[in-house]
Amino acid sequence: MARGKRTIRASEIGTFLYCQRAWWYQRQKVKPMNQDELEDGSEFHDEHWLQTSSANGLSKAAWVLLLIALVILGVHFGLQAAAS
Repeated sequence: MARGKRTIRASEIGTFLYCQRAWWYQRQKVKPMNQDELEDGSEFHDEHWLQTSSANGLSKAAWVLLLIALVILGVHFGLQAAAS
């Protein structure tokens, strides 16, 4: 690879668009001074993702149970109508 040329990744572009100085520090391999806060934020987002994915799964399960209940009701009333 020629000197000065390297692949720029999408995450780097995002960093650059958010803060050019942060992008430059990242390229210089300078560690952030607020490493503890960054780790806390990452932990918070991991926990939040678990909660939202659990909620989404429960929501889907509720819809499936509702559909099953409607099918059972339909079959029940269909059989009652046929028996009359």
